[in-house]
Amino acid sequence: MEFFNSYILTLLILTPVVGALVLALLNKEKAETLRRTAFGFGLLTFVFSLHLVARFSSGQSGFQFAENHAWIPAYGIRYHVGVDGISLWLVILATFLTVVSILASWKGIEKRVKEFFIFILLLEAGMIGVFLSLDLFLFYVFWEVMLVPMYFLIGIWGHGRRIYAAVKFIIYTAVGSALMLVAILSLYFLNARATGVYTFDFPIWLNNIASNRLWIDPHIQNWLFLAFFASFAIKVPIFPLHTWLPDAHTEAPTAGSVLLAGVLLKMGTYGLLRFNVQLFPEATRTFTPFIITLAIIGIIYGALVAMVQPDLKRMVAYSSVSHLGFVVLGIFVFNMQGVEGAIYQMLNHGISTGGLFLIVGMIYERRHTREIAEFGGLATPMPRLATCFMIITLSSIGLPLLNGFVGEFLILVGGFGASIARAKLYTSLAATGVVWGAVYMLWMYQRVMLGEVTHEANKSLPDLSGREKWVLVPLILLALWMGIYPQFFLRKMDASVSRLLNPPIVMMVQK
Repeated sequence: MEFFNSYILTLLILTPVVGALVLALLNKEKAETLRRTAFGFGLLTFVFSLHLVARFSSGQSGFQFAENHAWIPAYGIRYHVGVDGISLWLVILATFLTVVSILASWKGIEKRVKEFFIFILLLEAGMIGVFLSLDLFLFYVFWEVMLVPMYFLIGIWGHGRRIYAAVKFIIYTAVGSALMLVAILSLYFLNARATGVYTFDFPIWLNNIASNRLWIDPHIQNWLFLAFFASFAIKVPIFPLHTWLPDAHTEAPTAGSVLLAGVLLKMGTYGLLRFNVQLFPEATRTFTPFIITLAIIGIIYGALVAMVQPDLKRMVAYSSVSHLGFVVLGIFVFNMQGVEGAIYQMLNHGISTGGLFLIVGMIYERRHTREIAEFGGLATPMPRLATCFMIITLSSIGLPLLNGFVGEFLILVGGFGASIARAKLYTSLAATGVVWGAVYMLWMYQRVMLGEVTHEANKSLPDLSGREKWVLVPLILLALWMGIYPQFFLRKMDASVSRLLNPPIVMMVQK
């Protein structure tokens, strides 16, 4: 057991990689064996991740289960991984949604089944690595590794303009990654010049900044902040860097859309919280009004554009721009309610938007269209799917006793109580996004599910299968659990968020 505790994070990263290697050795003609193998390794990784929850110490603010080994000693590059209250639930989200995505793809993927599930497992390894990395070089490696499987998932198994969407996705993210790499290398040499130590270790950089051993000129700090911010803002995505997202979501296969919305977008907000806010305190103070303004524009713009979309998948994609604007707002109000609400909303968005994409995928498998005008009255032939759709829709718009309400409530409370200038005005504008969200989601549900069946092809559509119930019911149960008993999740964040908000870093931001 001691060995297991010491190397659990490495096991989490390597298990899906081993699964991908096993799949590569299997006969590509045996599709059912490939699916079962992928599901088995995905489920095993999820079970390993639950060990983190069971053994995680809620009162400890530092990184737990840490592993720190020399990797390329000549350049100060180390294999340093760890998990705290900020990254814990994001790791769980990644492993859980991977299992759900594999199960959801059981019947929908018929060509190149082996390669599809290999890329899913490699994507999972990259996502987990991003959330666990404490060495910035290692973080960058996992950040880049994660992009490649998603590019192929969209480009090979996507729909319609999949090549265009895949190329657009990789160009946007590659440009952001290049800027981040320049900033990481700049910090590496600045730290070496200030301390004489060549290292990419994030905790060491953070301690050097806090103790003033590493002082960065405010002008330089602004440029470094913007380089990191550009990379993470593209990934969120923050308005106006969002234009790649609707195309990627629309053309991606269902599993790709679920993992893209549920996990990959959170890497942008995670990066802002983990790196931008902590490494560049003065620059954070300088750019906070600008970032909050972009977040509010994204909240309102995303909701209004979602409202007029004729395509179900594009509507859900634009809703992500709106929902993640709330997350960015919560991060930059710099108090416990706001930051914990932002982290909670990251999880909520993964559950609710992931569920919406799964349901859109199920409808598409039956009708081979996503046009809202082609539906109407689907609740009559598919009452069980309609019920699940309604619960997840209510979760997305933040109905009390469901998960979305808790995150948005904490963010708005944190916004009204923030010490930044014009906080109440900013938060009041952001709160209108809750209203717009209810409008476009409920209107969409009405047009798709309620009323008379308006198309002959819809009258005989089959209801949820047994496999599809196993896909949706866990998401619904999680939405209820997170809405009724949020303290279970928030308790494990408290110490880490409190440490992030403590002086000298955030006091410098707020003064």
